[in-house]
Amino acid sequence: MITVQGLTNYDNPQPSIVTIGTFDGVHIGHRRILERLMEEGQRLHLQATLLTFFPHPRMVLQKDRQISLLNTIEEKSDILGQLGLDCLVVHPFTKNFSRLTATEFVRDILVGRLKAKKVIIGYDHRFGRNRNASIEDLRSFGNLLGFEVEEIPAQEIDEVSVSSTKIRAALEAGDLETANAYLGYAYMLSGTVERGKGLGRDLGFPTANLKIGAVYKLIPAGGVYLIRSDLGGREVYGMMNIGTNPTVDGSRQHIEVHFFDYQGDLYGASLKVHLLSRLRDEQKFASLEALKTQLVRDQARARELIGKQP
Repeated sequence: MITVQGLTNYDNPQPSIVTIGTFDGVHIGHRRILERLMEEGQRLHLQATLLTFFPHPRMVLQKDRQISLLNTIEEKSDILGQLGLDCLVVHPFTKNFSRLTATEFVRDILVGRLKAKKVIIGYDHRFGRNRNASIEDLRSFGNLLGFEVEEIPAQEIDEVSVSSTKIRAALEAGDLETANAYLGYAYMLSGTVERGKGLGRDLGFPTANLKIGAVYKLIPAGGVYLIRSDLGGREVYGMMNIGTNPTVDGSRQHIEVHFFDYQGDLYGASLKVHLLSRLRDEQKFASLEALKTQLVRDQARARELIGKQP
């Protein structure tokens, strides 16, 4: 998959079939649109292209700095590449960009830049300044400028009954099972391993402390999770705690990963962690010994669940 940062850097002369949107999470509802996009791309010999935006439009237009997203741009790109998309264009969303009229957007971007011969969008898609243009307007532009428009009907999308908002709510409530089912893959956290206080090592459970660089990335509810990572080309399981370490009167949130059957120095390494199952809430224990006893139980439960992974 080709990834292009900004429309001004897109110079592919090949005609394309395009869909547009933030596609946060690239969940099973989004995949209805993407699968159709790629099927038609193959049939018509067009480059299957997704035009997406960053920052999220709500961050810019509504000053919604608190919005949490399901994917970083890098995570989204990885998922889309695995699905078989031909090209991802990530364009900076600014106030100036939001002021483009529908005519300017279609004429200069869809046709002039992306060379769209077909556009596939969901039934409720709106575009242009103040989102005042509809799919009927897009069809009119298509008739005038020489591209086809295909609408994914409401019943085809709504029957999946999935939205990024529902997935965010599930993760924030600790309902990882529902979130992963809606996503169609295990939710992931990506970051850099930094040094911690060494408490895990003292307890016999050395941890990699994961620092999430993307401040907008949604961190699930606190608790202990079964996780999986790729370390040096090898699939390694472990357990992860999200929380404040209340047993030692911690106050700042930490993300700590203990890998099973792995020895190696991960400090400074980039790490992607896939969350497979939520084992329990974070708890405050009466002593470090009581905490260690519970960690032994958590590990036994996690290892039991590993054998049940699909």
